[in-house]
Amino acid sequence: MSLIHYISTEILDLSTIKEIVEENKKLSLSEEAILNIKKSHTYLSSKIENNESPIYGINTGFGSLYNVKIAPEDLSKLQENIVMSHACGTGDLVPKEIVKLMLLLKIQSLSYGYSGIQLDTVNRLIDFYNSDVIPVIYELGSLGASGDLAPLAHLSLPLIGKGLVYVNNDIVDADIVLKENNWNPIKLQAKEGLALLNGTQFMSAYGVYCLLKSYKLSYLADLISSVSIDAFNCNMSPYDPLVHFVRPHRGQIKTAERINELLDGSEIGQLKNKSVQDPYSFRCIPQVHGATKDTVTFVNKTFKTEINSVTDNPNIFIEEDKIISGGNFHGQPLALGLDYLGIAMAELGSISERRTFQLVSGLRDLPAFLVKNPGLNSGFMIPQYTAASIVSINKQLATPASVDSIVSSNGQEDHVSMGANAATQCLRIVDNLERILAIELMNASQALSFREPHKSSSPIESFIKSYREVVAVIDEDRLLAIDIKNTISYLQTMRIEGDILFE
Repeated sequence: MSLIHYISTEILDLSTIKEIVEENKKLSLSEEAILNIKKSHTYLSSKIENNESPIYGINTGFGSLYNVKIAPEDLSKLQENIVMSHACGTGDLVPKEIVKLMLLLKIQSLSYGYSGIQLDTVNRLIDFYNSDVIPVIYELGSLGASGDLAPLAHLSLPLIGKGLVYVNNDIVDADIVLKENNWNPIKLQAKEGLALLNGTQFMSAYGVYCLLKSYKLSYLADLISSVSIDAFNCNMSPYDPLVHFVRPHRGQIKTAERINELLDGSEIGQLKNKSVQDPYSFRCIPQVHGATKDTVTFVNKTFKTEINSVTDNPNIFIEEDKIISGGNFHGQPLALGLDYLGIAMAELGSISERRTFQLVSGLRDLPAFLVKNPGLNSGFMIPQYTAASIVSINKQLATPASVDSIVSSNGQEDHVSMGANAATQCLRIVDNLERILAIELMNASQALSFREPHKSSSPIESFIKSYREVVAVIDEDRLLAIDIKNTISYLQTMRIEGDILFE
């Protein structure tokens, strides 16, 4: 298998990105991409040389300064100025993994030949990606409408020898790294600053990262809830395919199928004298988990379109001999998608915590708080508190950012998507879900131990055996924060092989 991914017009999707990241592939421009970039840059250079009429962002100011004409000798300075002046991010640092995705997605978008950027600039972005020279970017500063201006300005600063970058785990000045690698600073030409800054790559990278994690957590929610089903000695009839074929939402059917596969052959599942009906948090797992699956599929479609699009402005159309100022940088599709994804993943956490609550309640022949000597031991009393606290945080974070807007750029940019805020909120929700599921796994595996000598299915028993190498059964009170931390790490390092994630 090739260790190089060639940037081209071939569709970039989640499975391809997952492969690029996990195999640490290097990037290279295809011949097609090189040709597209060169043709667009040559066309733009010719257009500027033979045309004195104003072209937004190329020989004019930006935003509400669009009517200010810029002298030809100042066009390069104009582009450098926009990168410096727009680098106004603040707050926490964007995770390096997401910044690297931003580089990938920016390179992809610029490669189509509608941006007028010079080849050297795109190749330098590839140098950064391949050498793990990762620009330092801040979470706060984008309104998600003129593109992700502030974050993308910080992404672009190292091109001109300014700003900060990660090298390994150290943060250093970009100009030092350029000198160490014998890279000359890029002298930005007409439109290049605007091409770099206009775009949705901050929102898109967060969305891709959240989607990849959401697919995995959706699978883990099914797996962990299957442990809970046997631990709570549930009736298996709600997962019968007949129930779901008469309400054939795809995600619902898939969830029921997965639960049946995971619990096939369970001795506990075949026990008699079960309750006729179980609480909704168990009985309605296919309906709730399934709705989230369908949401993830919808959001994936939105982001697949976006990361294979041109989102800077203005756009250059060589065959039509047009340079058109439009609004492809507006993040509304992404803002809505990120909010929807956040809500859906928050719901997985909400129903998970309810299962945890049921498991510690002293029901179904399980001891109160899942410990042998309750009273002397508090057992799993407080992890449920922790999960409930995180679920409430997620409910607050799931309030849509996309319903908000605020006027900027002196009224010129009078409706914004707030997609960047939706992006950072969504990541926090997804990370919180991982913690909630970890707590459910702790409780469900502990509860399952009280069903012995009866066994669960082979897949579940194998899963719990692997987990027990990290977190042992609790016989008496101990420091559970360590168990929570170790459980989260266990889930993070689990590899889900094949296409099962994207089913």
